[in-house]
Amino acid sequence: MRFLFLCSLLASTVSVSAQDSRKGTDWPWFLGPDHTGVSSETNLLTEWPDEGPPLVWSKEVGTGYSAPSVRGNRLVLHHRKADRELTECFDTATGDRKWGYATPSDFKDPYGYNNGPRCTPVLSQDHCYTLGAGGHLACVTLDTGKKVWSKDLADEYKIPRAFFGVGCTPILEGNKLIVLVGGQDNSGVVAFDAKTGAQLWKAVGKETWEGVQTPKRGPYKWTGTEQVVSYSSPVAATINGKRHILCLTRQGLVSLDPETGTENFKYWFRAVVHESVNAARPVVIGDQILLSAAYRMGSVLLRVNSTGNGVSEVWKNDKSLLAHWSTPIVVDGHVYGFSGRHENEGQLRCVDLKTGTVKWSSTGDDPETMGKVVIDTESKQYVNQKTGKTVPRPYFGRGSKIRIGDKFIILGERGLLASAKINPEKYEEISRTEFKQIHKPSWTAPVLSRGRLFLRCEDGLICLDLATK
Repeated sequence: MRFLFLCSLLASTVSVSAQDSRKGTDWPWFLGPDHTGVSSETNLLTEWPDEGPPLVWSKEVGTGYSAPSVRGNRLVLHHRKADRELTECFDTATGDRKWGYATPSDFKDPYGYNNGPRCTPVLSQDHCYTLGAGGHLACVTLDTGKKVWSKDLADEYKIPRAFFGVGCTPILEGNKLIVLVGGQDNSGVVAFDAKTGAQLWKAVGKETWEGVQTPKRGPYKWTGTEQVVSYSSPVAATINGKRHILCLTRQGLVSLDPETGTENFKYWFRAVVHESVNAARPVVIGDQILLSAAYRMGSVLLRVNSTGNGVSEVWKNDKSLLAHWSTPIVVDGHVYGFSGRHENEGQLRCVDLKTGTVKWSSTGDDPETMGKVVIDTESKQYVNQKTGKTVPRPYFGRGSKIRIGDKFIILGERGLLASAKINPEKYEEISRTEFKQIHKPSWTAPVLSRGRLFLRCEDGLICLDLATK
C-alpha cells in the first residue's frame, strides 16, 4: 500500500514538473512578445492529423473580439456577459478560473456587431490593464484581480461616437500606458502613469491635422466633430537611434516622443470613404514603416529620415495589399498579410517589400494544395472529391496568422485552422483542420505561449497542445 502511494506521489510530481518545465515565452499583450505576431518558440507541431492538434480544454465565453493574453500560467480574457464586461483569469493548463473583475457596460454596437470588448488585455509583471468598448480603462493586480485604478475615458475626454466603439489596445512604454483615446480637440493619444492612472501628456487632433494637405480634398479643415478614435494599436520603435510612438489614427500616422508627446512627424493616411477605419498596426522594418488598410486604401511603404522628424514614400499601391484588421508580417523582404474588406474578398497575399507588387494570393481553396472540394447537397458539408472525405471549409476569408520559425499558423474567419510554410514563391500548406467550438466570427489572432495555442471566436475559447513530446 505504501509502495502504491509513493508511486502515485512520484507520478503526480513528475506530471506537475513536466507541466511547469514547459519552455517558451509569454504572450502578454496584443500580437505577442514583440507586438508583431511572431513567436520565438521552436519544436512545435505544425503537421497534424485530420482531427488537428490535441485539444487540452475548451470553454464557452462571453462576446467580444479581444484576444487572450498570457503571462506564466495565467491567461486573461476580456469579454462581456449580459450588461457586464468581465476581466477573468484562467489557468493555462486546465482552463480553471482564478479570479474575475467586472464593470457595467451599456455599449451597443451601432452596426449590429457584438457588444463586447475589442481590446486585448495588457499584462505587466504585476498588473493587468483592460480597455472596454465604452471607454472604461482599468488596472487590476495580476495575481488576484483587485482593482488598482480605473478611468471612464468617455467622461474625461470628449470622444465622438465611433463606428465600433473603443477598439485600440494600449501599450506599455516604460512607466507609461499609451492609449489612443480618440478625444477632441487634442487628446487622440494620451499617456497615463501605469501605476496611478494619472495623465502624463496628451496629443494629436486639431493641432496635428488642421491645414494638412490631403491627396484628394486639399487642405484639411478641422470641424471639432471628427472621429479621432483608432482601431490600430500603437507601436513603440527605435528608428535611427530615436524612440518613436507610432500611432495610426483615423486621419493618419503620427510619431510622438514617448516622454513628452511632442510630434516628430505625421503622414495623412485615410480612406475617402466615410465609413472606414484604420485597424492593422504599422509594421516597422529598419528605418521603414509599412501602412495598410482596406476601404480602397491599399498600402504604402515610408522611410523615416535620419533625424526622425519626417518620412518619404518608397512606394504606394492601392491594390496590392488591403489589410482590414489583421497586421501583416514581414519575412526576408516579403510581406505576408490578409487582404480584403469583405469575407468573399479575403485572400492571403505575399507582396515584395521593395516594390509593393503581389507575388502570390490564396483564398485557401487552392486545388493544388487540397484537391477539388465540393459541397455535399445532403449534408451541406465540404467534401474532397478525390478522397471522398469531409474536409474543413476551404476559404480563409478575412483571416489572421502568427509566425513560428519558418511557418505560419493561420485562422480563417469561419474557424479553418491551417499551418503553412513561409514561401515567397507560392502558398505551401502543411495541414488544416477545424474545431466545432471555433466558428464565425473568428476574428481574433491566435495566441501561442509555452507550446499551447489559444483560439478564440465570438463565444468560444480553446487550448491546443502544439508541444512535441
